[in-house]
Amino acid sequence: MSLRRTMRPTLIFLFSASIVAVTASAATPELGSIHFPTSGSKEAQTHFLRGVAALHSFWYEEALAAFGQATTVEPGFAMGYWGEAMAHNHPVWAEQDIDAGRAALAKITDSIKLSKREQTYVDAVRLLYGEGDKRNRDRAYAGAMKTLHETYPEDLEGACFYALSLLGLAEDNEDAERLRVQAGAIALDVSRQNPEHPGAAHYTIHAFDDPDHAIRALPAARRYAAIAPAAPHAQHMPAHIFLQLGMWPEAASSNEAGWRDSVAWVQQKGLPAAHRDYHSLSWLHYVYLQQGRYKEARQLLKLKRTHMLAVGEKDETDGLGYGWRVGRYYEAMTAAFILETERWDLAAMVVPSPGLRPADPDQALPMFVRGLGAALRGRTAAGRYLAAMRSFRQSRGSRDSPRTGTQLKILELEVAAAIQGSKGHYDEAFALMDEATALEEALPPPSGPPRLIKPSHELYGELLLRAGRPEAAAKQFEIALQRQPNRARALLGAARAAQRLDREAAAAYYSKLLRIWAHADPNLPELREAEEYLGRKASETM
Repeated sequence: MSLRRTMRPTLIFLFSASIVAVTASAATPELGSIHFPTSGSKEAQTHFLRGVAALHSFWYEEALAAFGQATTVEPGFAMGYWGEAMAHNHPVWAEQDIDAGRAALAKITDSIKLSKREQTYVDAVRLLYGEGDKRNRDRAYAGAMKTLHETYPEDLEGACFYALSLLGLAEDNEDAERLRVQAGAIALDVSRQNPEHPGAAHYTIHAFDDPDHAIRALPAARRYAAIAPAAPHAQHMPAHIFLQLGMWPEAASSNEAGWRDSVAWVQQKGLPAAHRDYHSLSWLHYVYLQQGRYKEARQLLKLKRTHMLAVGEKDETDGLGYGWRVGRYYEAMTAAFILETERWDLAAMVVPSPGLRPADPDQALPMFVRGLGAALRGRTAAGRYLAAMRSFRQSRGSRDSPRTGTQLKILELEVAAAIQGSKGHYDEAFALMDEATALEEALPPPSGPPRLIKPSHELYGELLLRAGRPEAAAKQFEIALQRQPNRARALLGAARAAQRLDREAAAAYYSKLLRIWAHADPNLPELREAEEYLGRKASETM
């Protein structure tokens, strides 16, 4: 079925005036190799290339600094202002500081002479910051980059930025799979011509970031961190593919490096705390949970909480106009910890983080965790939490994107199904789970830790096991593992279902779980369960 979605040692790095000068056909060794000739002076070009290379790794702060150096050296350097405008647009994250971008473009006056190719780049980015809503501007920009790519097929930068524009269009798009595959094909061709190109490796990973296609990006995932070792995001990005393939040790290494490098960079630059890569930290927390490293995951959660409660207002401003918060991801991390460890007694830990907007979808997570935990244990309080979740979703109304509204609906259905299951009303529970799984399958490809915290097929399988229906449960766990390979809870459920159906399959599932949990906390009940089953099976065959 079609599903919708060893790292180098951490380097300590400095960006300063001591960077070795490069030509128009290279970038700094720390950020990869690019070829982007312009009409700028040699000194301005050196800074410009570093800015473009940083741009390809979504290192927008460093890109802005480099482009600023280029235009300080040469105030009439139009492509430096082009780069500044590009750094204020983040296609994959659906972010854009339109005022800052337009201000940068206003510095490109009619008196500045441009080559025909440079003018094409500038004209394209003017469409990105032109009139109309963002979606139409994104389409116009992608169309212009398509023309540039066709006009200058030898220009690998044009190819990469065209691929990136397609990835931006793919967000919340019914034609997302085609757009991503098209972007991936372009990025792979650039890698063929320049294996050290940071954008080619990066965009290949984004293009194939789903269970069906991830294997195509595995070579890029293995290369990217070494291509751009200075960029924290380049250390993290390979984890997108490793996670899609259930490669937990590699995913852990990627996120450990991304987190450490970002902390070093923020400290070196004296930046607000919100610039630390809490995205990598949240992913690392999830990976540790999948490896059964619950104590280490708990330590990361404590670290996150300490940071969150210690920061002041200045720490919450990123300087790029996007309002990042140190507390972001806290709700999802605490919810995941409780669901993966089944420590329902810790449900009170899931609280809204400081600064979380009242209508933010993450406001539903405390209600969901408490509701699901109460329902699975047969507590009457579950109904109150379900009513609160429903009220919250309905209060959001038209503010919801279709994706967000669907996700909130699925969370409700999961709690409602668990309530019915706890009462022994299994037909009602399974009807609710049929609806939940259908909604989840209609969502975009799963990318990264599950957006739903508890994947619906996995919960469905667990409820079916409770009802004594192992064959139906096995099918649900199989789908869950297709969508998120090697998830520990799904493997455990599959093993439990197989015990009653196919003892060889049960042994295979338990063996895989033990391999994944090679560094798990000792004495976990699930660990003992797997070891005891395999021990009994071995003794029976002797």
